[in-house]
Amino acid sequence: MRGIAAWFVVFYHIRESVAGLGGWPLAIVAHGYLAVDFFFLLSGFVLWLSYADRLRAGGWHAVPGFLRRRFARIWPLHAVVLTGGVALALLLAATGRHDPVDFPFAQLPLHYLLVQNWGFTRALAWNDPAWSISVESAAYLLFPLLAFAIDWRRLPTWALLAAITALLAALHAVFNAAGEASLNADIPRFGLLRCLIEFSVGTIICALWLRWRGSPLAVLAAAGLAIAATVAAASGWAAETLAMPAAFAAALLALALSSGPRNPLGASPLHWLGEVSYATYLCHFLLWKAFKLAFVAAPGPVGWPLIALYLAMVLAASAALYHWVERRAQRWLNSPLPLAREVGGGPALTPPANGREI
Repeated sequence: MRGIAAWFVVFYHIRESVAGLGGWPLAIVAHGYLAVDFFFLLSGFVLWLSYADRLRAGGWHAVPGFLRRRFARIWPLHAVVLTGGVALALLLAATGRHDPVDFPFAQLPLHYLLVQNWGFTRALAWNDPAWSISVESAAYLLFPLLAFAIDWRRLPTWALLAAITALLAALHAVFNAAGEASLNADIPRFGLLRCLIEFSVGTIICALWLRWRGSPLAVLAAAGLAIAATVAAASGWAAETLAMPAAFAAALLALALSSGPRNPLGASPLHWLGEVSYATYLCHFLLWKAFKLAFVAAPGPVGWPLIALYLAMVLAASAALYHWVERRAQRWLNSPLPLAREVGGGPALTPPANGREI
C-alpha cells in the first residue's frame, strides 16, 4: 500500500502537465494528496506494533535508540535529495532563472533540520513533499511519550472507537473553524496537526487489529465503513476533512485484518514498490522540475512518451536511492549501537534480520 500511495502522490504532482488527462482519471489523481493521510495512519499503526512494547520494556533508556533508528530511516535520504535540490537551484541561479519562492536559500537550515513545517514557514518550498517528513519527525519525538502514557490494549473497545471518533472530529473541527474544506489546505498551518492526529489514530487502529485478528465480521464492517465514508466524501454528503480520514482509518484496519499469504497486495512487484516507496516519494518532485528543464521546451501539456520516460526515471531513481543511499545509511547509522544493547540486550529489540527498517 505504501508503494501505491506514493505513486498517487507522483501523479498528483504532474497531473496538470499530462496531455489528454481529464474526466474521472483526472478527478482521482487530483485528490492524490490524500495518500499522505494514509501514510500518517499507517505510520502510527506500524510504529505502535513494532515499538510500543519494546519502549515500555526498556523505559527511557530505550528512547535514544528508537530516535536514532528513526533518524537513520528518514534523514539521510532526505538530506541527499535536498542537496540535489540545492544543486538544481544553483544551476538555475547561474542561468538567471532562480525562483526565490520555490528555492529560498534563507530557509535551507530549517529544511535540513526537518523542522520546516513546524510553524516556521508560510509556504512549501524546496522539495515540497518533504513537509510530511518534517511533521512525521515531530510524531517520532512524541511517540515515546504516547507509548509510556497509555496502552490502548487495556481499554475497552468502545473507548477505542470513542477515542478515534473524538480525534477525527477534532481534526475536522479545526479545518471547519478556519473555513477550509480540503485536507490539503494551508499545509504550513495545518500539516503538523493533521499528522499528529492521524498518526495517533493509527496507533489505536493497531490496537483494534490486535483485538480483532481472525474476525471476518470485523473485516466486512471495516471495509463497509471505508466504502461508505469514501462515497460520502466523493458525493459531497460529508466533509472531506472528516470523511476521508475516517475512510482511510477503516481501510487500514480492513487491509490489516485481511492480510495473509493470498492477499494480492503481497505480490512481489507491489512489495518491491513498497520497499522503494520512500525514495519514490522524496525524489519525484525535484526530478520532475529537472526533467521539465531538460526535456520540455515550452510550457503546456506534456505528451505521453515523455511522461513515460519521466515515470521510468522516477522508478530507476527510486531503486538507486533505496539501495545506494537509504539502505546503506541505515546499516551504517544503526550498526554501532544496536537498539537491544541500550535496554540490556533483550532479543526483542534487535534490528530486523533482513537489515531493513520500517
